[in-house]
Amino acid sequence: MKCVIMQPTFLPWAGYFYLASQADVFVFLDDVQLEKQSWQTRNCILLNGKAAWISVPLIHMGSEQKICEVEVFDQSLWRIKLLRKLAQTYARHPFCDVMLDGVNLLGGMSETHLADINILLITDFCNRFGIQPRFARSSRLGISGDRTDRLIRICEHFGCQEYLSPAGSADYLAQDRFTERTNIRLSLRKYEAQVYPQYRSNTFISHLSVIDVIANLGWDGAARYVRGETIGTEPGKTYP
Repeated sequence: MKCVIMQPTFLPWAGYFYLASQADVFVFLDDVQLEKQSWQTRNCILLNGKAAWISVPLIHMGSEQKICEVEVFDQSLWRIKLLRKLAQTYARHPFCDVMLDGVNLLGGMSETHLADINILLITDFCNRFGIQPRFARSSRLGISGDRTDRLIRICEHFGCQEYLSPAGSADYLAQDRFTERTNIRLSLRKYEAQVYPQYRSNTFISHLSVIDVIANLGWDGAARYVRGETIGTEPGKTYP
């Protein structure tokens, strides 16, 4: 049994879904402090050949709020504005309609908390990709401890023998002596983003939100892409 534990980010990049595709259990770490201007509240799309931010407006109630406690500021009509922006930005992309079919979930939600919105989008996208680990939220597990002890206890709670972590977390896991504190195997995973054709972009821009992948490759192509499978496109190819 393999466990992945990640904070719920907003319309995350392909590497996030790659980790989910490798997991038997995927735990959303939603009860840690929200960092300002983090991936939990924003991501990037491709606009006029450059990476451009899209973000979620928040109601600010304190500097130490947990992700699961944070509410979005819906009076700004941000959902309608964002969906309109995505429709305009990707209007001529080959799979704009199917991408919008996914993100339109945002407009029909009644949820007003950041974590709920992010988790609903992520789990819906995973389902469309055919990625179906057991999902859970750390805020509902009642498991405490410092950052590494807690990761270990969550893995133990689900009976997992292996913890999959992004390679970028290697330093702090080594500093916390993860492998010395448990028999749970630590596997560091690095997602290698392939070049895929981006509409009217002469230079490939990596690490964008997965919606850019979907708009260019469709759900089936994006499902292969996030798993790291060969997608059968020519590097550097652009659409006319």
